[in-house]
Amino acid sequence: MAVPDEPAAPVIDPRYACFRLRVGPSKIHRWGVFADEWIPPRRKVIEYTGERVSRREAKRRSQRPYVYLFELNPYWCVDGAVGGSGAELINHSCDPNLYAVIMKGHILYMSKRAIAPGEELTIDYRLDHDTDPIPCRCGAPNCRGTINLPKQDRRRQGERKSSERSERARPR
Repeated sequence: MAVPDEPAAPVIDPRYACFRLRVGPSKIHRWGVFADEWIPPRRKVIEYTGERVSRREAKRRSQRPYVYLFELNPYWCVDGAVGGSGAELINHSCDPNLYAVIMKGHILYMSKRAIAPGEELTIDYRLDHDTDPIPCRCGAPNCRGTINLPKQDRRRQGERKSSERSERARPR
């Protein structure tokens, strides 16, 4: 029986997951999401859901100790802390196995490569280099030391065509 004061472990909402996933303690940060079955490359894994909030409200909410905001477009963010699918628990890695696609207002996490059962799902948060640097704990050989983008990558990102911008997304 659970202790009343102890928070329950977060869960994955199976309505938004396309594969069997589970939440467990992560070596990267707090909770993580793990594959419970093989996931082939280039497949939708889970949809990032939550409350749609304005950029102004997102800025206010970003002052909380744990932030689960994903920038949908220049006007809206999705707060995974309110009505999230469990995708908000996917941790950052500089060598991720997922990438995000925004399609018709939905944030989809897609597999970059085959993912083995038991492997933690990760995504590159691609935080703006102008925000305060947040140390990275991914442990990847190519770790950049921060979950923020370096200035050179941000510049290259700005040079992409507008059609490419809508295909890639970044959590905040």
